[in-house]
Amino acid sequence: MQAVLSFPNVGPEIFAIEIGGFSFVLRWYAMAYIVGLILGWRLVVALMKRPTLWPGDAAPMKPEQVEELLTWIILGVILGGRLGFVLFYQPAYYLANPADILKVWQGGMAFHGGFLGVVVATWLFASKHAIFVPSLSDAIAMAAPPGLMLGRIANFINAELWGRPSDLPWAVIFPGQAAQDCPGVVGLCARHPSQLYEAALEGLILGGVMLYLALRRGWLKQPLAITGVFLLGYGLSRYVVEFFRQADAQFITPENPLGRILDLGPLGVSMGQALSLPMIAAGVLLILWARRQSPA
Repeated sequence: MQAVLSFPNVGPEIFAIEIGGFSFVLRWYAMAYIVGLILGWRLVVALMKRPTLWPGDAAPMKPEQVEELLTWIILGVILGGRLGFVLFYQPAYYLANPADILKVWQGGMAFHGGFLGVVVATWLFASKHAIFVPSLSDAIAMAAPPGLMLGRIANFINAELWGRPSDLPWAVIFPGQAAQDCPGVVGLCARHPSQLYEAALEGLILGGVMLYLALRRGWLKQPLAITGVFLLGYGLSRYVVEFFRQADAQFITPENPLGRILDLGPLGVSMGQALSLPMIAAGVLLILWARRQSPA
C-alpha cells in the first residue's frame, strides 16, 4: 500500500522557551483552542452589534457582556471536555488512577463532554444575567465551527486521531509505531486524514451553512433554529467521518477490529457515532420546532 502524501515535517510544538529553569511550551493544540475562542468571541460580539438579526430586533445581550461569557465558555470546554473523555472513553483507567484526571497536559479531551460543559455554562451565565437562553444558545452555536476546524487541524499536526488504512491518493503515512500497526499491510501503512475530513465538514462547510442561514435567511430570528442546525450538522459530520476514522484503541480487539461498541454487522456503531445520534435527533427536533414557532 502506498500513499502519495507523506506526513509534513511539522512538530506538535510551535516553540519552547526556557526561563529560570522553567520550560514554557506553546503547542499547536493549545493555539487552536486560543485562536478558536478568540474568533468565536469576536464573531459573537459582531452578531450582538446587529440587533436586526435577532427576534424583536433586539440582541439577547450587550456586546461588552460577551467577554464575561467567554470565561464561562472556557471553563465549560475544559471541565466538560476532560470529564467527558474520562467518563466516555477510559472510565476504568481513571477510576484506578483518579489523580491523572487533573493531568490535562497529557491529552484526553472529548468534544461531546465539552459540548455538555458549554451547555451548563451557558445556562448558568444566562440565569445570572437574565438573558434569553435560546438566542444565547444560537449565538454560541455560531461561534463553534471555527474552533472545531482549528482543533481538527491541530489533531492532524499532532498526528493523532488518524483514520483507517487506505490506498487512496490522498492517504497519509502518519509517523509513530501505533499509526504503522496495520494488520495485513506490507510496508508503510497509509491512512485516511480523517482529521482534515472533520475540519472541512464540522468547521468550514457547517460554518458556511450557518452563516448563510443566519445572515441571509434570517434564522437567528427563530430561536433555537441555528442551534438545531449546529447539532444536526455536527452530528451528521461526525457520524460519517467515523466510517473513515480509526476507533479508539481501548475499543479494538482481535474479534472487534473496527472498535464498535455495538456490532450489528454493517449497522454497528462506534462510540463517536453513538454519542452523535442524540445530537442528530435533537437537531432535527429543534429545527422543526423553531420553524413551526416562527415560520419564515
